[in-house]
Amino acid sequence: MEATRRSFNKDFLLALSADFKRHGPEAIEKVRKTQPAAYLKICALMVPREMKLEQSGSAIKAMTDEELEAALEVLRELMAKRAAEGVNVIDGTAEPVALPAPGAQSPEATPEPTRKHKSNRLIEVDTAVGPRERKPNRR
Repeated sequence: MEATRRSFNKDFLLALSADFKRHGPEAIEKVRKTQPAAYLKICALMVPREMKLEQSGSAIKAMTDEELEAALEVLRELMAKRAAEGVNVIDGTAEPVALPAPGAQSPEATPEPTRKHKSNRLIEVDTAVGPRERKPNRR
């Protein structure tokens, strides 16, 4: 039974591999264009859940004080050179702005509603309707 399962798995994976080699790029492109959410989900599933990073001896830790000072000086010179070249840098802070709802008019452009009827009966229709009070039967 185990040999049959291994044989089936091998045959299936070989067939899947051959089909993917023929049609894989087109299928991926079609999914990317027509179902971007499914495409991103597949991409996310392909990334390992846990990625272990190991530090194999830091180059900075191995540097002497003189080497660190020299590296810092090079970085300072590079930053000064970029600043002198006039790199477009925007200094400032973002201010939150409330945007109107799509298709909505501004309050200034919206006229006040006019009352067509002077009846007070319809005023309660727009509010929540409460329970009716029970009146005793007349006998």
